[in-house]
This record gives sequence, C-alpha cells and structure tokens, in this order.
Amino acid sequence: MDWMKEWEGTPFPEMVRGLPEAAVPVEGVRAWLMQGTTTQAVFFDIEPTAQVPPHSHCAQWGLVLEGEMELTIGGESRVYRKGDWYFIPAGTEHAASFRTRCAVIDLFESPDRYRVK
Repeated sequence: MDWMKEWEGTPFPEMVRGLPEAAVPVEGVRAWLMQGTTTQAVFFDIEPTAQVPPHSHCAQWGLVLEGEMELTIGGESRVYRKGDWYFIPAGTEHAASFRTRCAVIDLFESPDRYRVK
C-alpha cells in the first residue's frame, strides 16, 4: 500500500515522517517516534474514525496542531482544537475520539511508552 497516498495532507514534513514509525495498536492512527533517554515525543496523524479506549500510563503532555478531538481525562470531557494543549497526570485514566483528522504531538514521561513498529 502506498502510505504517501493514504496519509496525504499530513502537516508533518519528511523530517518527521523519516523518524521511526511507532507501533500504535489503534486503527486509523499513524505515529512517528522521537526517542530520548527519559521521554518520548510522538507525532500522531489520526483519522476521524479512530477511538482510543480508556487507559492509563505515565504522564503525558500534548498539543493539537490540526483538527478537533474530544479527550476525557479523569472523567472530565473537553473538546480540543488547533493550538490547545493538555496534560494527563501519571496513572490518570483517559480516552479520546476524533471529530476530524487530527495532528497531535505528545510528550510522554517515559522512554518506553511506544515501541518502534
């Protein structure tokens, strides 16, 4: 499959798409991984069909670059749009749904939140 055609319109340039692809177990999500010694930055390109079920893990900070998503953090739901950021404390249950195609950058307070695909 030609992923360039499948993922046309991503705001991420080749220097991001050239990073290792992250193994994300959610259909409709493509992600690229920037690995640090204590953290990970992940560049997400998310289709509006994607649904992230409730889960928890290390602390997470994110920034919406494009699109609109509904994020539930600790039982409180809010819609996030371009320019909005969020913080999810470690161990806090959260879930997400996507109203449009979204581009998001997340920073995880763990070097092993995601593995290379």
